[in-house]
Amino acid sequence: QITFGSIFLGNVPVHEEVHRCAGQIHGYKGCIRDFQVNHKELFIIDEALGGRNVENCHVPICDYHPCHNGGTCTSDEENWYCECPKLYTGKLCQFSTCDENPCGNGATCFPKSRRDAVCLCPYGRSGILCSDAVHITQPSFSGTDVFGYTSFLAYSTISNITFYYEFRLKFQLANHHSALQDNLIFFTGQKGQGLNGDDFLELGLRNGRVVYSYNLGSGTATITSKPLDLTFNIHVIHLGRNLQKGWLKVDDQKNKTVTSPGRLVGLNVFSQFYLGGYEEYTPELLPKGPRFKNGFQGCIFDVQVRSSINQEFKSPGTPEGHPNSGRSVGQCKDSPCSLIKCRNGGKCIESGSTVYCDCLTGWKGAFCTETVSVCEPEHDPPHLCKQGGTCVPLPHGYTCHCPLGTTGTYCEQG
Repeated sequence: QITFGSIFLGNVPVHEEVHRCAGQIHGYKGCIRDFQVNHKELFIIDEALGGRNVENCHVPICDYHPCHNGGTCTSDEENWYCECPKLYTGKLCQFSTCDENPCGNGATCFPKSRRDAVCLCPYGRSGILCSDAVHITQPSFSGTDVFGYTSFLAYSTISNITFYYEFRLKFQLANHHSALQDNLIFFTGQKGQGLNGDDFLELGLRNGRVVYSYNLGSGTATITSKPLDLTFNIHVIHLGRNLQKGWLKVDDQKNKTVTSPGRLVGLNVFSQFYLGGYEEYTPELLPKGPRFKNGFQGCIFDVQVRSSINQEFKSPGTPEGHPNSGRSVGQCKDSPCSLIKCRNGGKCIESGSTVYCDCLTGWKGAFCTETVSVCEPEHDPPHLCKQGGTCVPLPHGYTCHCPLGTTGTYCEQG
């Protein structure tokens, strides 16, 4: 290893002793760029501590089109920089990121690729950037999207259901296939941590049947209905529990009952009441016994609960019927894609209130209107720059700027 006190480019400060020892020293004449030390790039002008008799190279760097991903190059006498479009950052706009979040109204920004991001809209919002308000009376859930997130609504903790509760709700499946998946309808738990032994209450679909489970702390009780009659457009569920004994009625099927194991009789849940999915990225945080892998696909509505047989049914939430939060939840039977037109063969994808364009190879942007640069990782075929070489697009093709220690058209030679 060699440790430098300072690194000098072009020349060193000249003293009399240098003249006597080494004779006349001539400094480098020419241009220096792409300076790297131990594979780390040092920006010659920005990071210099001092200098003398240094002028601009008069070879406009912007002529090389160094900016990636549609960035605009700007140069002056001393410096240059790339003005990056949204979603990109870095000296050359080479990184896609959600740090400069284009999504509005508290949406979840997800980098769909190195080119584009998708805005997963919060409750009450829709559109490419979640800027459009949507009034929801019958929530529509889209299951688990391609990014691994579920659509959901989260309500405040339902109180006073320790010893008794009844739930009523209706749902409409998005399609017959969705009934065969492990889809969560609702969930509330003791800690929301998914630890074994946690109290929880859960309802979902598995293999075309409704599954109702609860754990009072001494073991899980589960009721599974008969297969759903998929000729029904709307399905009706009525379920409840009194101490250890639970019951479930689905559509016109007979009422089924179960008694929980052990001696505990009280349900202690403190998490929010999740409808249609869950806030976490993965269902691994849900209790292990009744785990459902996906969010619900379809509409869930007219959800009501009561904690005493003498009470009236009420909608969950504080105030009543109002969720605390949500993600990618739309209005039943509405299609956000009806308002979006993707270009150049792009396909509109909707996930509840979340909507985006899935572009064909060679296109990018919110509406698939921008071409993919020959130097971008997604370009097909990819560029051939080797060993850390920087691909720089040209009007026709590209060139490779090679790191120190490499040469050749594609930096393939040492």
